[in-house]
Amino acid sequence: MLKVTNLTVGSNYVKDVSFDIKPGERVGLIGESGSGKSLTALSIMGLADLPTTGTTTIDGLPSRRFCGTRVAMIFQEPMTALNPLMRVGRQIEEMMTLNGVAKKTARTRLEKLLIDVSLPDRTANAYPHELSGGQRQRALIAMALGNDPDLLICDEPTTALDVTVQQHIVELLLRLAKERGTALLFITHDLGLVSQTCEKILVMKSGEIIERGTTSQVLKTPQQDYTKRLLTASTLETPEISERFGEPIIHISEVSRRYAKTTALHPATVTVRKGERLGIVGGSGSGKTTLLKLIAGLDKPTSGSVRVDGKLHMVFQDPQSSLNPRMTVRNIVGESLREEGGVDKQKRVAEVLAQVGLGPEMLDRYPHEFSGGQRQRISIARALAPKPDILLADEPVSALDVSVRKQVLDLLQSLVEEYGITLVFVSHDLAVVRHICTTVIVMDQGEIIERGRVDQVYEHPQTDYSRALLRAVPRLGARLSAPEGADPSH
Repeated sequence: MLKVTNLTVGSNYVKDVSFDIKPGERVGLIGESGSGKSLTALSIMGLADLPTTGTTTIDGLPSRRFCGTRVAMIFQEPMTALNPLMRVGRQIEEMMTLNGVAKKTARTRLEKLLIDVSLPDRTANAYPHELSGGQRQRALIAMALGNDPDLLICDEPTTALDVTVQQHIVELLLRLAKERGTALLFITHDLGLVSQTCEKILVMKSGEIIERGTTSQVLKTPQQDYTKRLLTASTLETPEISERFGEPIIHISEVSRRYAKTTALHPATVTVRKGERLGIVGGSGSGKTTLLKLIAGLDKPTSGSVRVDGKLHMVFQDPQSSLNPRMTVRNIVGESLREEGGVDKQKRVAEVLAQVGLGPEMLDRYPHEFSGGQRQRISIARALAPKPDILLADEPVSALDVSVRKQVLDLLQSLVEEYGITLVFVSHDLAVVRHICTTVIVMDQGEIIERGRVDQVYEHPQTDYSRALLRAVPRLGARLSAPEGADPSH
């Protein structure tokens, strides 16, 4: 159905790429950030704003003609893909009505789509900023599914989702492919997820497809050294846990947060000691980011108190909205050093960028010139540059490919140990939390339901919710399929 022939974008961003996708076929496209995966997808949609040669066709006709109808795309960064001035329900409906669907039919479809992607009815009347990162991503998925596309291009579609919702969404996509013959082009850096989802895999490096084959062939007997390195980096070992912590440095006492009629955080008491690495896990909207913002002083509690003893910096979840588009990387990272006396700022900027895998040639570029994963590395470099006492991290590696993720996690771990940095790490990736954290908090619907040493909670979870989170973690070699006749709303 989809035929990509000799696709070349720009001077060397994508080079002579060719592949086919049949009706109902599920193809994974993997590779590091900047390898050309997203640009290939944008070219199929006719959205690449660069000189393009070669052809991308749907049943022999240019694929760009079917953008939004027979071909739909789920974008990587939901905050930049949604209109901030329009209610979410209206945006989903508009995608359907602009393509000839009657308003009444669009309203009926909207109600079902919200159920399919596990969003409450009130989401339709909310603006994007009123939703969590994961909820915004689900809204994008609902929008893409609105016109029942023949080809669904998924560009990191579950990056912002917790593992249970990720499993639910992937099951929905698999059921759609099976029942309607919908083809999937699934772009991801999560090799565990692609092994569960796709039948074939294409491996991209520096704009070229360097390896292709069935999922089993590529993941079990990779032919290229690059593919082997990706597989090695996707496996995160569990380090030995040391509990040599200092005095308490973060004090949270009976803190709650309400927004109008919604309770985002029920009264919670947490103490974090110097040098401790605390992981906070839970579903989207469970209160993880709310708790982190209260610690950072970016929000005020409705009741209770928060005290922080030390210099604090934060890495945000969405790199696109947290970086100034008018500043170069040199100035973005250097800005965090403006209060640091006696520091060679230019040397420190270059040093910390190198630590997160960005070379000196990138110093004078702007955020829009980087991939999503590269922008997140810039955010991490900015937070680490002043060597803070406390580092708050809200999904800091969710947009990174597996090799850079491993590099950044090892960097965070070494800095924590070397400088005695206290880390509060919010993530929906339980493997990442186990790799880097010493203790973990499990949150659900604004409450802390479990806390303990990370190995104890993972091996002997005390609540059904914690057990469900752990079961949903994607694993290499596992297969995931939608249950026969299953209703994805349950």
